[in-house]
Amino acid sequence: MVAKMFCWQLWWGSITFWVPIFLNADLLQFVTAMPQTERTLLRKKILATRDRLTPQERHQKSCAITNALWRIDRFAQAKTVFVYVNYKSEVETLPLIRQCLEKKMRVAVPLTMPETGRLIPYEIHDPAADLQPGYCSIPEPIAERLEPIAPASIEVVILPGSVFDTSGGRLGYGGGYYDRFLDQEAPQALRIGVAFECQVVAAVPLLPHDQPLHCLVTEERIVTTDKI
Repeated sequence: MVAKMFCWQLWWGSITFWVPIFLNADLLQFVTAMPQTERTLLRKKILATRDRLTPQERHQKSCAITNALWRIDRFAQAKTVFVYVNYKSEVETLPLIRQCLEKKMRVAVPLTMPETGRLIPYEIHDPAADLQPGYCSIPEPIAERLEPIAPASIEVVILPGSVFDTSGGRLGYGGGYYDRFLDQEAPQALRIGVAFECQVVAAVPLLPHDQPLHCLVTEERIVTTDKI
């Protein structure tokens, strides 16, 4: 039976290593399919739980998360931040974006490029005027009237997600956009995940490409991981 090469991604400090592992086709299918099935089911379960929060609960918890973020010195002192724009039952970020702008911080939000699998950070000045429904109807920057910023200038990234743990593990929504962005374009940035407590589990089933977080902020706590 012909063996196939499977690359496992490892981190040592700021250095990334790709370790080749040779597996036969059957074992490779088992290794890759099983975690994905587990991840898919877990993502579906946790998102359903998050969706059951009432709008009032989401708003109250989001306000607590926003207040907690300002207690993180590297965020509060940052000049340039990259913040997702909330959609559906996600932690609300528009109030945070407005607060950052009021403090004269440079705020960028993501434009999704599904054809390349990339996120492009665009600086915004007024969320009410600078955003429109984009990829999957998510509010996104109006590229025609705004300017992209260099990912290398971003000091902090505020990430959404479906499932988190307290060791820096994160599941997104399956597209890998933020993992690629952090790994390839903004590895220098502090990575802060924001989530409701109902999204936190004991351990996220991770795959080699999953990028670890430095901090997790919920309505109840701030968790700093050993990845920082």
